[in-house]
Amino acid sequence: MAGGGDPAPHPTLTGYYQTPQERDGFVQSLFDGAAGSYDRINTAFSFGSGAWYRRQALRRAGLRPGQRLLDVAVGTGLVAREAVRILGRREAVTGLDLSEGMLAEARRRLGIPLIRGRAEALPVADASFDMLSMGYALRHVPDLLLAFQEYRRVLRPGGGLLLLEIARPEGRLAHAAARLYLGRLVPGLSRLLGGERAERMMHYYWDTIEACVPPAAITGALAAAGFEAVGCEVQLGLFRAYSARRPK
Repeated sequence: MAGGGDPAPHPTLTGYYQTPQERDGFVQSLFDGAAGSYDRINTAFSFGSGAWYRRQALRRAGLRPGQRLLDVAVGTGLVAREAVRILGRREAVTGLDLSEGMLAEARRRLGIPLIRGRAEALPVADASFDMLSMGYALRHVPDLLLAFQEYRRVLRPGGGLLLLEIARPEGRLAHAAARLYLGRLVPGLSRLLGGERAERMMHYYWDTIEACVPPAAITGALAAAGFEAVGCEVQLGLFRAYSARRPK
């Protein structure tokens, strides 16, 4: 089943890059430049609750000792760290990222197996993991269906998928509050914590949320890629945990 032609998570954002072909390079450079301050920024704008939320989401998705997990877009290791706590073995969690800067931070902090690669062409064997996770990075892949087909390929039959994301809130007041907080206050705080590169990263972060396809497009692409038991859990009208399972 070929992927081409399915929607990107959001249109080309010409304020940052001019063509879809330029997006990978832009995103890689953006995260390379802000990798050193990413954890401080995340802790600040999540009020320290991020680790608990990630750990609980992994458990609800079915992660348990004895399994192997691939964390795509591992970043500095925020999701992978909680997976290690659940699984009890660092070697049970493999992280993958396109950004060398993020991989360097994850390598320094976690000591788990790490691979450089992209979501739509995972350099791992078929049916080699029990679960695949992705934390707040789905908006950076170029093709939803192509990525989801890869996720299904590397999962064992019956394996689970967990995608953590932030979606544009429904409702005028909720959207205005999110735009004020994530679109203005967080970038300003990020500049204090990590300089201009960190501020630009968080401006881009909000702009991808604003432009992202609706959740129904994401769950539809999961189903089209061959996943079953597709679901989406919503918290605070903003945080979404997409879950699915590869058929046995």
